[in-house]
Amino acid sequence: MHPRAYRLVFPEPKPRRTPSVLRVRPAAPPPSGPGPSDQAALNLEPRELWIAVHVPQLPLLALRSAHQAVPLVVLDPEDHQQRIIDADEKAQAAGVRIGMTLSAALAAAPHIDPRPRDAARELALLQHLAGLAATFTPQVSIELPDSLLLEVKSSITLFGGLRALCRRLRDACRADPLFARIPGGPQAGAPRFTLAPTALAALVAARAGARCFITDVNLLPARLKPLPLTALRWPEEQNARLTAMGVRTLGELMRLPRSGFAKRFGVAALADLDRLLGRRADPRRRLVPRERYRGRRDFDHEITDHDRILQALSPLLAELEQFLRVRQRGITALLCRFHHHRAEPSRCVLRLAAPEAGAARLLALLRERLASLTLPEPVRRCDLRSGALVECTLASKPLWSPGERGHAPAGEMPALIEHLRARLGTEAVYGLARVSEHRPEHAWRVTEPKGTDLFIDDMWRRRERSSSINKSVPISPFRRPLWLLHAPQELQSQRGRPRHRGALKLLAGPERIESGWWDGADIQRDYYVASDAGGARLWIYRECTGAKGWFLHGLFG
Repeated sequence: MHPRAYRLVFPEPKPRRTPSVLRVRPAAPPPSGPGPSDQAALNLEPRELWIAVHVPQLPLLALRSAHQAVPLVVLDPEDHQQRIIDADEKAQAAGVRIGMTLSAALAAAPHIDPRPRDAARELALLQHLAGLAATFTPQVSIELPDSLLLEVKSSITLFGGLRALCRRLRDACRADPLFARIPGGPQAGAPRFTLAPTALAALVAARAGARCFITDVNLLPARLKPLPLTALRWPEEQNARLTAMGVRTLGELMRLPRSGFAKRFGVAALADLDRLLGRRADPRRRLVPRERYRGRRDFDHEITDHDRILQALSPLLAELEQFLRVRQRGITALLCRFHHHRAEPSRCVLRLAAPEAGAARLLALLRERLASLTLPEPVRRCDLRSGALVECTLASKPLWSPGERGHAPAGEMPALIEHLRARLGTEAVYGLARVSEHRPEHAWRVTEPKGTDLFIDDMWRRRERSSSINKSVPISPFRRPLWLLHAPQELQSQRGRPRHRGALKLLAGPERIESGWWDGADIQRDYYVASDAGGARLWIYRECTGAKGWFLHGLFG
């Protein structure tokens, strides 16, 4: 055949390049499961890279002591069936399994030590681990109840590459003394680390215990499809419905029709799946460490005079004021420690009724507090530490002048409380709060005083309202006196009638109170409002059992 006939059969070289270029387009896998059909193609540079740190034995770690000899199991206090949520290696060797009820666990191993989980301690351990992770990236999020998330895209260059960063993070976490108490050694229950371009994908892989190091979002469907459905931690009812449909893995979940899935399981579940595969933004709450002020001043020589001590503290208080003004915050607690040569450091604590940021006000309160503090030795160094920073609400000047229409100057009540506390001590000035309890001696508790100007306004409104009430209104039998005795005082009686400086006249009652059978302090009393010969109104009661004696319990104002 003539060579030119070959050109007549096949197309020109230029059209033949078109199919070879088009073959690159199917390289991105088609959208699987309930996802949009216009998924973006290749994305070699993800916007984010997330590392998930999962601590599988966190409930056990929070309760285990350094010398735990008895097998330890952890229970969920909110579970009425008392199922085991975690167990150490000794308990598991004795036959205890996670998910077993406590009765079955005791039957298998009677010598175990069952304890309820300590959520506060678990959160403290996660915060400790988050502080360690914050040395690698500022984007750290706590994912309750047992995980952390770190966004490390901006920290890769700083630590010499992604793999070097992951290796240093893993070594730093496993070398922490916190994980030395894990049964079986640091490697048995050490944190699990996974890397993925989406936060939820890294978290799901870490919970499932999978080895995941993914930097391409297009590889997520293929790498996540063998993981179990329970790694998403959806509600048990929803997982049971999916299991009944034959859906047990994430791959089977991704193959479900999008519209039908949203109709049956809701838009929120569909949004979770979109966040898992990077089709929807997934912002996380960043952990912001608590800011506190710490200042230190070394004196040139030992000081014994209080005025000179306060003069030396003035630069620290000015620095504290600047620290608070920049952040628009205030403090309600301040600790000052005075170090001596041989004696233990002396502590001077200020408790403020309202957020304060002014150095002059703090200096005046410290002066009052130091007046009642005896220093064992001269002071060589002083440390100043603030409490947690709180929001400092700015207030406008009052419309009425002080004293006009019952208005008090702004900040008068907090200043009075702080002055009394600085002069008399923190324990001498406190507030009272009501408790939902029928027994009068248990119906209140000590609390921090509320030093707001709203308290003054509310007190003035009550005074005006009470002044307009007719004094002839009959006394309600359910009134409570303002003053309760520390212990009820037994009264004399004559012919079954109570006496206190003479015969008492019963004005209202009885009001029966029977309560406290659950804690061993059961009472059965009939309360009355009585009046003595001088017109004082008393709150008395008569016992319903035993000798049925009369007692004085309170006085009305």
